[in-house]
Amino acid sequence: MSERPTVHRNQIAEARNVLGEVIARARFAGEATILINRGKEAAVIVGCDFYEQALHDRALIEELERRGADPGADAKADAKSKARTIREALGGAERSLDLA
Repeated sequence: MSERPTVHRNQIAEARNVLGEVIARARFAGEATILINRGKEAAVIVGCDFYEQALHDRALIEELERRGADPGADAKADAKSKARTIREALGGAERSLDLA
């Protein structure tokens, strides 16, 4: 199992004062900083590599969800079986992440 990455939390005003440090942590150490505004999480500063991977992962999940959508009553049994398998795999992955 992989080690959880370090995540920092800063008020926006505090992060503004050390923005270079926040960016360096994201860029070189892969450490995210959650920006807090009025006690609520407002945004996250992450490195470009992480952001690009997140966009790729989101597109992949959306494509799997599209393929796992109910193909309809007139679809072939093979298509229904594949869609069901995709839905079950996505549901299982989601449940395992909820337990973490």
